[in-house]
Amino acid sequence: MSQTQAKAARRRMLGNALLALTAMIWGTAFVAQRVGMEHIEPLTFSAARMALAAVAVGALALILSRREKPRADAAAVNRNSVVGGVLCGAFLAAASIFQQMGIVTTTAGKAGFITAMYMLLVPILAAILFKQRNGLLVWLAVALGVIGMYLLCVTETFSLTRGDALVCVCAVLFSGHILCCDRFAPRADPIRMSAIQFASATVICTVAAFIAEQPSWAKVASAAVPICYCGLISGGVGYTLQIVAQRWTDPTVASLLMSLESVFAVLAGALLIGERMSMREAIGCAVMFVAIVLVQLPTGKKASNDAR
Repeated sequence: MSQTQAKAARRRMLGNALLALTAMIWGTAFVAQRVGMEHIEPLTFSAARMALAAVAVGALALILSRREKPRADAAAVNRNSVVGGVLCGAFLAAASIFQQMGIVTTTAGKAGFITAMYMLLVPILAAILFKQRNGLLVWLAVALGVIGMYLLCVTETFSLTRGDALVCVCAVLFSGHILCCDRFAPRADPIRMSAIQFASATVICTVAAFIAEQPSWAKVASAAVPICYCGLISGGVGYTLQIVAQRWTDPTVASLLMSLESVFAVLAGALLIGERMSMREAIGCAVMFVAIVLVQLPTGKKASNDAR
């Protein structure tokens, strides 16, 4: 193995480890979000966590920019960082708002699995937007995902609860966020792009909070611990790790590792705040997880990759 191949292998291993850590961080953040709703409204919570993440990642981007060596493609990198950051920030803000409103009336575990539906939606949206063909396994995974969603969320009266429906919208928006990251991250500065994404999301969430709620420092202080975890750890650390790691690892492996977020959400909900699922909901989770894993298998991605 050449030095170049060895270096690439080490980067892949590091990228995979970072994505597994990201999945654990995101999964446990659902518990923090659920606990935070006992003290503060969802839009104010989202604005506060985004602002905290923007400050943390912005400071890191500023420090790293001073050590950065001049590069010939600096203008293109800066342009992609700004455009990608603003677009990703818009998707992130909208997805976070719907997720936070939904988690008020659903459990952390269910919210984690419904949010993970974006793994099934990404190949579908890629096919619609970028004309990428999907293999048979992808469509089988989508069918299983629909069955899992039915078991997990649809009640005996054939209706979705409000919370579950809002988190479903969140999953669609997170699909857009993933596609934006895939398009811009390889051609941008990942830390700078992440900082711009959080700054953009902060503006959007703050405006929404002042329109629909009555934010106050007292409310923010009462939910300080969940906000700090979601802002600094889940936001600042998690999303930055995602952008960095996606540059080094295979997209299929990356998606599979990030899908573990849903499993961590259920475990954290059960261990930390005593959430329990019915047998029907547990079966729905299991079916959805099989679908999420299935859609990321290399054979299921082959047709998609060949069409690029």
